[in-house]
Amino acid sequence: MTTVNADRSHTDAPSGAASADVLLRIRNLSMRFQLSSGFLGLTGRTSFHAVREVNLSIRRGETLGLVGESGCGKTTLGRCVLRAYKPTHGELAYRREDGTVVDLARLGRGELRPYRREIRTVFQDPNSSLNPRMTLLQIVGEPLLVNDLARGAELRDRVAEVLRLVGLRPEYMRRYPHAFSGGERQRIGIARALVTRPRLVVADEAVSALDVSVRSQILNLLEDLQEQLGLTYLFVSHDLSVIRHLCDRVAVMYLGRIVEEGATDDLFTRPRHPYTESLLRALPLPDPRLRSTKKRVPLRGEVPDPASPPPGCTFHPRCPYAQGRCATDEPALIPLGRSAAARCHYADSLQLAGVTDS
Repeated sequence: MTTVNADRSHTDAPSGAASADVLLRIRNLSMRFQLSSGFLGLTGRTSFHAVREVNLSIRRGETLGLVGESGCGKTTLGRCVLRAYKPTHGELAYRREDGTVVDLARLGRGELRPYRREIRTVFQDPNSSLNPRMTLLQIVGEPLLVNDLARGAELRDRVAEVLRLVGLRPEYMRRYPHAFSGGERQRIGIARALVTRPRLVVADEAVSALDVSVRSQILNLLEDLQEQLGLTYLFVSHDLSVIRHLCDRVAVMYLGRIVEEGATDDLFTRPRHPYTESLLRALPLPDPRLRSTKKRVPLRGEVPDPASPPPGCTFHPRCPYAQGRCATDEPALIPLGRSAAARCHYADSLQLAGVTDS
């Protein structure tokens, strides 16, 4: 097992909480994929970074939101945290309950097994993520069997307990997924994630496949469960209204890199990166008076090819504030205060509009 120094500082990231408050510290994490071209992949091979040199800290008991357009790398980062992918480079410094820190990125398959029960996931689609041939007892109880945590009567008791937690009746455990609505199926998925009593839950677009009327119920459930069980969430979403409701801090990704990070209220009221401003400007406003006066800053062009990113700042071809050096010099993640940062040459001077501005 590989342990790491929990107090070692890293560059290119804002200052955060003390090390003892950090459950998972991501250091310089990169994930590179190989691509083949031509007939049977014989013509040539190339590669691209889906995630590139990401630094993030997830504190115990908080909800960190990860946002960005489709293809920005946020789901890949979540899968690296889960170790569904083995990162190409970097560290996943995870603090265990006894206070020691282990680098999950370096562990082999057998060494990862104890951490599979502590880091769980809630999938996006409650329809495809549940086996239609299995009952609730089998679906929710499977992690207990796989991790040798419970069997027999104890397993049934654990499943009944977690079903009650998520708002389902224990007598439903003999039913199959088709007997439940979409919202109830997502509750089943949440129960499956929580049955091993995890410390960190990665929720990847956990409410995007649900009806709007059901989303608020699931979000409120996640908040209640966090308070009851002391959970820590990494919440991956493209929906900024959901992020604003649920998350304590937000990290914004663009083309595999973190371009802005900060407390949720601060980021929404005063964004420090032009990409964040554009995302916020796309949010619908419920007040018609604000809609009429709201100045929209549309994004130009499309997301660049990650296999051939533009030089300098990768956002500069679409940025309305780009200047000469943006096309040649790659910006660092500049600390802005105690817990905020932005990857922009002009983060200190730009006056960007948040969602509360008219």
